Amino acid sequence: MSVADWYLDFADRQARGVSPAYERLARAVAADDDLLTLLEAVPLAKRQPNLLFAVVRWLGGPVGEPGEFRSFVTAEWTRVAAELRVRATQTNETGRSALLLPVLAALPQPLALIEVGASAGLNLHPDRYTYRYGDATVGSTGPVLECAAAGLTPPTGLPRVVWRAGIDLNPLDITSAADRSWLEALVWPEHEHRRERLRAAAAIAAADPPRLVRGDLVDELPALVAAAPPEATTVVFGTSVLYQVPADRRRAFVALVGELPVRWISVEGSDVLSFPGLPPSPDDSRHHNVLALDGRPLAWTEGHGRAMTWFAG
Repeated sequence: MSVADWYLDFADRQARGVSPAYERLARAVAADDDLLTLLEAVPLAKRQPNLLFAVVRWLGGPVGEPGEFRSFVTAEWTRVAAELRVRATQTNETGRSALLLPVLAALPQPLALIEVGASAGLNLHPDRYTYRYGDATVGSTGPVLECAAAGLTPPTGLPRVVWRAGIDLNPLDITSAADRSWLEALVWPEHEHRRERLRAAAAIAAADPPRLVRGDLVDELPALVAAAPPEATTVVFGTSVLYQVPADRRRAFVALVGELPVRWISVEGSDVLSFPGLPPSPDDSRHHNVLALDGRPLAWTEGHGRAMTWFAG
């Protein structure tokens, strides 16, 4: 897929109907040869729409009107390119905990959680949020995470988490104002509800920061698994992170979690982790990820945890 096609796909399947500003910008970038040429100067993984738009916002640039956006990017390209090279889309979307909850609540309790691609570790606190699946509410504290769920019998209670840790190449410190500002820049412009729940989740994490290890997910995982309390079910999970991992390390990670004494929850695109025989997605015009447990697909999910369609028995 060319970079132009990447931006058009983002506009059509992720931003359309969700973020008018980002849909406009993505279509404008896809049609702008000068901007596409500039993007060719950074590594392929650093050309993604989410990252470019967040960097511009973090630098104080405009994202509401394509012409103003273009002027800022071309005038400030040296700064933009420098940030693209060192930053990643560590969105840490707490809404994704709503996708994890039905699986976490069904596992033998208590749980020891290890998140790969943990960012600031906000999804390591699924026991401290409130969830709403249609008319069903689970939990009573923290931000409310709403998820439109089809084919799912919602859990009746929260998991019991007794230990939590995460791995990230560049873990973010939720007590740092600079790191919190980057997390807020990653929230799409119109999504004030996501900004509000990010701040609420950040307050929870800052009061009890999880253990975050800097390093490669394959290299660091065995030691964390060994450190988890033996009386707990150790759960390794990641949400929309493996697409950023080189293919050889991704294969090594999948092999590793299959050998370790853990349960593994993944929320990734079907082009990132292969699941033969998947049922049709609810809407081919939208981007969907697959929720899976130990490599067994369970449900289609939509971005930021806003919806899931359960298909497993």
